[in-house]
Amino acid sequence: MPYNKEIEDRIDALIRTWPNIDKKKMFGGICYLINGNMCFGIWKDYLIVRASVETTGKKLQEKHVKPFDITGKPMKGWFMVEQEGWRTPEDLGVWLTIGKDFALTLPEK
Repeated sequence: MPYNKEIEDRIDALIRTWPNIDKKKMFGGICYLINGNMCFGIWKDYLIVRASVETTGKKLQEKHVKPFDITGKPMKGWFMVEQEGWRTPEDLGVWLTIGKDFALTLPEK
């Protein structure tokens, strides 16, 4: 199943003014990168978000959040959010900001 292009359109509308952001096809979906570091993306109908291991652990306790596991081994520092977790632009923006803020802590590539 390809990734959901409607999610891509929604993300693009919210981040259009963010500097230094690129898109790259990965994981059978699409990932967004800031300064060369992955920060969030789309896999099938899920929003995937990169965060610190500590933040990821906290977010996995929330409703509609699951480990990012597409190979049988969850990726550390990543989680998936079901569509019910980001119905509004405001909710989606919160998740995207988590990924952006984490990526900005990493050295530029």
